[in-house]
Amino acid sequence: MDDATRGRIAATIALVSLLLSLLVLLLVRYDPGLRLGVTDGGLTVVEVAPFTQAARDGVQPGMRVVTLNGQVLIELPGYTYPEPDPANPDLPQEPILVGPSRPTPVNISEEELFLLSQARIDNAELATQGELDRWQPEIGCCQLGVYYPGPWALTEASLALLPGLVLLIGGAWWLIRGRAGESLRPMALPVAAAAATPLLVQPVLATASPALVIVGGLLTIASMVPLALALGDRIDGAADRRLIQVGIGIFAAVGVVSVVFTVTGAASGNDVGILRWATIGAIPLLPGLAAAGPIDFSGLRAVGTSARKLMQSTEFAIAGATPLFVLATDRPPYVWPIAFWLGAIAIAGRFTVRPLVRLATRAQLQRDLIVAATEAERARLAADIHDEALQELTLLVRRLETAGDTEGAELGRTVADRLRAICGDLRLPILDDLGVGPALDWLVLRIERLAGGEVRLERSDGTRPPPDVELAIFRVAQEALANAVKHGRPPIMVRYRATESGVSLSIDDAGPGIAADAGSAAETGGHFGLLNMQQRAEQIGAILDIRRWPGGGTHVAMEWRQR
Repeated sequence: MDDATRGRIAATIALVSLLLSLLVLLLVRYDPGLRLGVTDGGLTVVEVAPFTQAARDGVQPGMRVVTLNGQVLIELPGYTYPEPDPANPDLPQEPILVGPSRPTPVNISEEELFLLSQARIDNAELATQGELDRWQPEIGCCQLGVYYPGPWALTEASLALLPGLVLLIGGAWWLIRGRAGESLRPMALPVAAAAATPLLVQPVLATASPALVIVGGLLTIASMVPLALALGDRIDGAADRRLIQVGIGIFAAVGVVSVVFTVTGAASGNDVGILRWATIGAIPLLPGLAAAGPIDFSGLRAVGTSARKLMQSTEFAIAGATPLFVLATDRPPYVWPIAFWLGAIAIAGRFTVRPLVRLATRAQLQRDLIVAATEAERARLAADIHDEALQELTLLVRRLETAGDTEGAELGRTVADRLRAICGDLRLPILDDLGVGPALDWLVLRIERLAGGEVRLERSDGTRPPPDVELAIFRVAQEALANAVKHGRPPIMVRYRATESGVSLSIDDAGPGIAADAGSAAETGGHFGLLNMQQRAEQIGAILDIRRWPGGGTHVAMEWRQR
């Protein structure tokens, strides 16, 4: 699945969440799951619907209604204090009992009670009959069982739609413009949808309807998956990517379980809330941290690669962590703590990321100029050799043949052939005309004559990458094969694969293997060939991996992906 497809899926999930919340606000009311009936001159709970808010709160049939929608049905005793004596203001005052001495039902006709039992429950206070019977003036009444917010729950939840839309529309625009970093531009919609959906579904969750709570929870989980998969694709190494994909699946499954727990009341509310926040937030956080990888701050001395890698790692980590803070923003006015998080990002970007961006941009420009100058110099040398030295050598061979000096003419032809081969290395017409696959065939045939052993090429040309990518791949292969001949030994294996999604190249030899400090030595000027390969890979945004196999031999791999 490519980034465009993931973006469309993420945007669809966010829009479905928004439309569902709007329908809920128009058509659905808060329902705690209580059914009331008239009993003994008052109202009593006669039914508690399973998996509803009332069931999760422990409401049982038979509980008495103390107040309903602000109307008192059972008058409770209370205390008040008399006005202090002006002559003795410090004299302690004894509380005065107000109202009946025991909880007493208010005198209401059965017709009025029946109408109240059929009314919408906006708020209610409940208590068991035993709690009311055990009331004593010395200890006061029982702790009343339940209070329901009624329509205010949906009204407050609707406040989450505005910050949700800001995160969805404003976040997508900000990311698409590249203001948050080039690495996040391809995943702009998944990032925006994962950040906005937990807020967009708040009205759905506020209904307390079991079905709607489950749907809202599943939409929240689904919104995290496109971002998690997009971040997972940025992880180096196929084995690591597969492991993280398994982790994404596990956290998504546990998130579904936590949503079910929320509805069934199988665990306490606080425990379920923490489990839901942690597991759903971990879906994008896990691949975000894995894609960021370890950050080597000491390596910033190597200006180009390390600064760019630090910025990219920071962007991936922030993208993966942002939904975690949005999930914690579940209380009115639905701006904290996500506002603190975004503010911290802005401050950090102002004082750390922007200077690094300028540093990396300057380094990238210098690197591109070096590569362009190198290619221009190669072309100039090839033209000079072809137009001057090679032409003059050809004339010299003809004169030697005319003069009867066959030995000198043959030596001249050998030198001319060598110069033509050098021109081919410098200008690469086969690369321009046929592509990097045939150019690698030609290169392997030449290297095999020098290696004194087997040099084999396995290639799959599904498509031709852009010209700059082809040039970088060929130059890396050229340098890696030259090193394999010089420092390694046959057999040498070259693998090349090009598809619509990207290109991969690997070169393996059977020599003793590259030194462990070769990479750092390249940055300080010790190995110009390795530095050249690194610059070529960075120029096209590819990943270059050079290592020694445990059993000996050097492995050079480069992977470029279509953005």
